[in-house]
Amino acid sequence: MPEQHFDPGRAVAGTGMGGTMDLGVDEAETLERVPGGPEGTGPQGKPRSLWSDAWRDLRRNPVFIVSALVILFLVVISLWPSLITSGSPLKCDLAKAQEGSQAGHPFGFNGQGCDVYTRTVYGARTSVTVGVCATLGVAVLGSVLGALAGFFGGMWDSFLSRITDVFFAIPVVLGGLVLLSVITSNTVWPVIGFIVLLGWPQLSRIARGSVITAKQNDYVQAARALGASNSRLMLRHIAPNAIAPVIVVATIALGTYISLEATLSYLGVGLKPPSVSWGIDISAASPYIRNAPHALLWPSGALAITVLAFIMLGDAVRDALDPKLR
Repeated sequence: MPEQHFDPGRAVAGTGMGGTMDLGVDEAETLERVPGGPEGTGPQGKPRSLWSDAWRDLRRNPVFIVSALVILFLVVISLWPSLITSGSPLKCDLAKAQEGSQAGHPFGFNGQGCDVYTRTVYGARTSVTVGVCATLGVAVLGSVLGALAGFFGGMWDSFLSRITDVFFAIPVVLGGLVLLSVITSNTVWPVIGFIVLLGWPQLSRIARGSVITAKQNDYVQAARALGASNSRLMLRHIAPNAIAPVIVVATIALGTYISLEATLSYLGVGLKPPSVSWGIDISAASPYIRNAPHALLWPSGALAITVLAFIMLGDAVRDALDPKLR
């Protein structure tokens, strides 16, 4: 047998059939590296979850990036309006009523002599507060009731379905005119409570259908056969796989709730002066649209951009979480 010399630049690897083959050092190191895996797998070759796939798609979606930046800006100025304005939204000077843009007052003044720019900035706080709080309330209440109805079924499901039918029959604006007209509170909470009261049936229907679909999957039946309790089935196996449609609908509905608050405030049954709201400013500026259109256009534009940003965000989230759209 010929003498074999060890070459540090070479390595020996098994072929899997009982033999060996010579490899260079670079090739041997390549075999030792963990591959990134094909498309749809993580760094260890494991399949990615729905949430990681969704986040990966969202980061590449320009619609999500633009809408997220707009919403981030709105949240920042809602928390700290003094970052971009130093005035007070309640400070008015009738001598400047309906005047146009001036130095330090880029949006001009409204019919009461209030700075339109300052009131537009502070109006974002009301809209974001109402939208976020109402959406959280609707999502929690609707998801819990709908999930229980879809999971247990039977009489509870039938009872909840009839209740949701009653709420669906109530016109939203008409209901707001009736219910909020008898409330004298000048805070955002009556408006938020009204939106939650009439908004939960939609999320309840979505959650119910999603839970009914998820509980029929094989992994849920296997967990039930192994003795998993109802609470474990709901929280561990069903909820994580049924929550995506609820998140999508809630995100889109957030923009709708902001426009609903502005509509109710415009009609005089939502927020009332001296509260600062885009709906109040639009209502106050409507009679002077010919003489001072700027007092109407700026809060209207801010409202439109805000609602559009949340609807675009919801559309992007829907595209990322819906496997059928991939």
